[in-house]
Amino acid sequence: MTTYFSDAHDFSVKEFNVIHAGPHIADPLNVPDLVSRIAAGALHDSDERCDAPKCHPETRVAVQGEIYSWIVHGDSDPARKMVKIKWVTGPAGTGKSAIMGSLADTCKQDGVLVVTFFFSSSASPDRRRKTAFVPTLAYQLAQHLPELKDPVAQAIQHNPLLFKKNLRVQMEALILTPLRQVAIVSKVPGVVLIDGLDECEAEQYLDSHVSSRTGISMEREKAEDQLEILQVLQEAALDPAFPFRIVIASRPERVFREFFNNESYKSSFAPALVLDERYNPNADIILFLQAKFGEIRRRYNLSLSWPSPEILATLLDQASGQFIYAATVIRYITTSRHGSPHTLLDQVLKVKPSSGINPFSHLDAFYTHILQSTPNPILAVKWLWLLKGDLPLGFLNLFIQLGSDPAAFLVNLLLQTDDGDAEYVLGDLHSLINVPPSDDLETPYRPYHKSLYDFLGSEDRCGPIYVGRTQCAELLWNRFFDTKVYRHAVH
Repeated sequence: MTTYFSDAHDFSVKEFNVIHAGPHIADPLNVPDLVSRIAAGALHDSDERCDAPKCHPETRVAVQGEIYSWIVHGDSDPARKMVKIKWVTGPAGTGKSAIMGSLADTCKQDGVLVVTFFFSSSASPDRRRKTAFVPTLAYQLAQHLPELKDPVAQAIQHNPLLFKKNLRVQMEALILTPLRQVAIVSKVPGVVLIDGLDECEAEQYLDSHVSSRTGISMEREKAEDQLEILQVLQEAALDPAFPFRIVIASRPERVFREFFNNESYKSSFAPALVLDERYNPNADIILFLQAKFGEIRRRYNLSLSWPSPEILATLLDQASGQFIYAATVIRYITTSRHGSPHTLLDQVLKVKPSSGINPFSHLDAFYTHILQSTPNPILAVKWLWLLKGDLPLGFLNLFIQLGSDPAAFLVNLLLQTDDGDAEYVLGDLHSLINVPPSDDLETPYRPYHKSLYDFLGSEDRCGPIYVGRTQCAELLWNRFFDTKVYRHAVH
């Protein structure tokens, strides 16, 4: 079996030694106030992430090896040996979450202490916002290092309003002060892995950002909360009591570029790892395609010569370095109800992007093809927006008060006019979203990748199937009105 980490050796989580711990107070892992504040779905091995992408065996070897080596050994430059933060970045579809998920698994298997938070804009609400961020990290640290339990419990007992404080106060009380009290010494640091920070949405407050001139309330920008998280992590990394390295994965959006390239404190960061051609994504994508087509051949007893090397080369060219394109093609062939694998692959190859410069042109064309293959593409797009909970400005998020995404069957009850409408609208979209079985009363709909909503949100990219948020709201109000009229007629 190939290993990514031939230069990593002689390390163990047992290298963490506790010099001093105070008197026993309580177990914070049993304190309801802490348990109820964490985002359990943000843990790398949570049930919510059971279908999350992981690197296919033998792929992304160089990338994982470089990050893992930095986690275990630090920077090769002696001047940066004590630097504790590294940024991993790349555009949509380059496999950041898969890399971070695989790294978390490897660290756990090798005995390296690993604490994680996987943000996701298409997951449960507590993975979309900053509120549960620090408590979730503190909970995991207390699990790994039991000596932290008493100081964490003491912090909660002494400040009942702690979870209403800003992230800096929470980080100091729940993580930094407890670490100082137990004085952890480590030869090999553990790691905090933060994935998808660009998907963290803004926490909205009733009285936030009210203009003194107009009196109009303005919504917070997500970049504000993302920057707050970055600053808190930077402050933690600079604290001598904090012995862990931090890896942050995100798209290269402005707030991250400005933060990590700021000349004032750029020296406190390890060099960024950019997922570009240097890491030969094409070699990994072709390995992925070969492995997945091999599974399809075995499932359907197909010829070993299918697909031809020429077809694989075409798919590789159309992927343009984006794993999401290859993954969507494979899901389309394995989940579609309309045609054999040969037919479905032929349909993929016939999809041609529109003219113009767009790095996602083939992915956009493929998304368009899948949506236009449904009986009612416009209605399908409306459903996709509503099952995500998104509505026009002023309506906020449809499900924000629920605390979690509703089960798919509840969304169906809200949106469908007749039994079977959900299957009619979404039955051909299994390659884009996870559609739970009809008898599943708990699981919500889950889009496979954020790039789908990036596509749907751009009129230039969507073209004829673009749907504005107002149209989505009209569908929702019509359904609400129909339900009210029906109930009135019944009673």
